[in-house]
Amino acid sequence: MTEKIHTRGLLRFITAGSVDDGKSTLIGRLLYDSKSVLTDQLQAIQKARHKRTSGEQIDFSLLTDGLEAEREQGITIDVAYRYFSTANRKFIIADTPGHEQYTRNMVTGASTADAAIVLVDIVRAIKENGEFELLAQTKRHTALIKLLGIRHVLVAVNKMDLVGFDEARFNQVKTAYLALARQLGLDTSQIHFIPVSALGGDNIVFKSEQTPWYDGKPLLSILESLDNGEDDKLNAPEALRLPVQLVIRQDGSLADDFRGYMGKVAQGSVYVGQQIRVLPANQTATVTEIITPDGSVQQVLKEGMVTIRLDVDIDISRGDMLVDAQAKVESSKTLFADICWFDEFPLNLKRKYLLKHTSATVPVRVSQIHHVLDVQTLLGAADKDQLALNDIGKVGLSLQKPLLVDAYAQNQITGSFILIDESSNNTVAAGIIN
Repeated sequence: MTEKIHTRGLLRFITAGSVDDGKSTLIGRLLYDSKSVLTDQLQAIQKARHKRTSGEQIDFSLLTDGLEAEREQGITIDVAYRYFSTANRKFIIADTPGHEQYTRNMVTGASTADAAIVLVDIVRAIKENGEFELLAQTKRHTALIKLLGIRHVLVAVNKMDLVGFDEARFNQVKTAYLALARQLGLDTSQIHFIPVSALGGDNIVFKSEQTPWYDGKPLLSILESLDNGEDDKLNAPEALRLPVQLVIRQDGSLADDFRGYMGKVAQGSVYVGQQIRVLPANQTATVTEIITPDGSVQQVLKEGMVTIRLDVDIDISRGDMLVDAQAKVESSKTLFADICWFDEFPLNLKRKYLLKHTSATVPVRVSQIHHVLDVQTLLGAADKDQLALNDIGKVGLSLQKPLLVDAYAQNQITGSFILIDESSNNTVAAGIIN
């Protein structure tokens, strides 16, 4: 028996959209039709206490809604991660909540995604007068997809069976979503529209006979073909970003007073002999040794875990950033960002928060709210002086200590942060640096 060859790299994707649009059911059907459900799992959901289908029909949503509260309420609360693979690719799915109350969970699941499946319930979006309008949470999630820089969007128009697989209704969704995408600044060439019935399996893994007018591929085939951006990773030494996580010391009485600086390469590469600069202190040194879990090496690329040694002992601590000595970058005490507010207590401009960026934690104040996104009009309201739960706003921040940051579009690791309430230690916001 020969091993299957995966012709493309790992793809991480999320499901997004409003509550009850059928996200969990779609993922369950995707797993089931791609033969990724074990027999004991299938037997367990067939006997489940909170099954919402009749007779022998499988409730596919139970494959991802694992919490008891989720099964009782019939909604997704937490982010459910599932792994599966086909002959062509490996996947990690994040089934994210649709309810507005759990927007923070959606942001968590989307932060590492290469693609997003946005479900649109075609029945709920049709108003009494027959007109079509996208739901508010669909708009909010699409705005977050734009902010998080997710490259590919697959719009799965669900419950097509309830409108008789009407092509005209499908085109209504397509027109409305393309208008939304253009308004938000999404690349419309990377948006795919698929008419599906998650419960019936139409156009999920196999092409449906119910949609002869649809000339595209089923959902899984599109996922298998997407570019995950691996070729775009910057490995050039001059692009180096190495946040220091830990300074390792050995007994100073020994002949070799070992001092190493441990971290994960966030961008670029580091090599023996490279001259590096430490920010924010602006001191320079030369790399003399690189130690990895596999032993000493000459060079480590992006995402590699390293412990490096330098030719001189300089003051380096957790939270400092190592860059190439020739890089024309500087740290700063001010930055501008888009943030999504997670806390039930609104943002207070008079309060101090903690900003966690890579391995650094710095006291910070939100100096100004430039505008807050109105998810209905997709316009920024400039007259608001606070951010409430699930609001998305553009803000200015003043840091107590300078940090080296990058734009999120350039690097997701050094271009993102979270805000923490000092008193409760709760994560109150996630931010994306402009």
